[in-house]
Amino acid sequence: MDKHRNDTKEKDSQPSSLVEKIQQLGQSNIPNNPDSNIHVLSIIGQVEGHVQLPPQNKTTKYEHLIPQIVAIEQNPKIEGLVVILNTVGGDVEAGLALSEMIASLSKPTVSVVLGGGHSIGVPIAVSTDYSFIAPSATMTIHPIRLTGLVIGVPQTFEYIDKMQERVLNFVTEHSNIEEEKLKELMFEKGNLTRDIGTNVVGEDAVKYGLINEVGGISGAMARLNKFIEQSKGTEDFVQ
Repeated sequence: MDKHRNDTKEKDSQPSSLVEKIQQLGQSNIPNNPDSNIHVLSIIGQVEGHVQLPPQNKTTKYEHLIPQIVAIEQNPKIEGLVVILNTVGGDVEAGLALSEMIASLSKPTVSVVLGGGHSIGVPIAVSTDYSFIAPSATMTIHPIRLTGLVIGVPQTFEYIDKMQERVLNFVTEHSNIEEEKLKELMFEKGNLTRDIGTNVVGEDAVKYGLINEVGGISGAMARLNKFIEQSKGTEDFVQ
């Protein structure tokens, strides 16, 4: 009798559990492969930094990603990282922090820009060992902007200028784009409706040297698996 009741309870709980998954995640079953040696890090929506964004904003909180990146470095079962980007940008310091952490990983890394890798998403995209961009994906390159009350204009300008230099240096050091070309794209007039800068689409991002290759998930996984084999000593690890 008790067994029959337990079976009934389990059957009753299954539909509600399924509905809960659909409501929370938008899918009925969650892919789970504990034996996978590759970790996927998604950077979606707006990169949230020190200031909490409104609840209606789709955000990626950098304080959630930092422990993940540390865990990737420490976990011997994880041999490679794929970074998936579809972001409008966000907090500059948070984005740079994530970029530096990804770039400093000892394990092979590959990024894929799907949809958009705008603003501070650009340094994140180029922080990996190799980068891909979907043919229809775009990357907006523009100067750092500041909103809100400004106290001490000269000091604020100097701070923004130094931060701008940090972004420029990081992008040029981790990609094949020339600094002059990057500055040209960044300060272009007439390309963006309400801003200065350039909206770079798929193949153009590769042509400028910003991204390594046009492609998607299959190409990224193939490249990462090759890097993993090289890092194991079967070949010399070449990016």
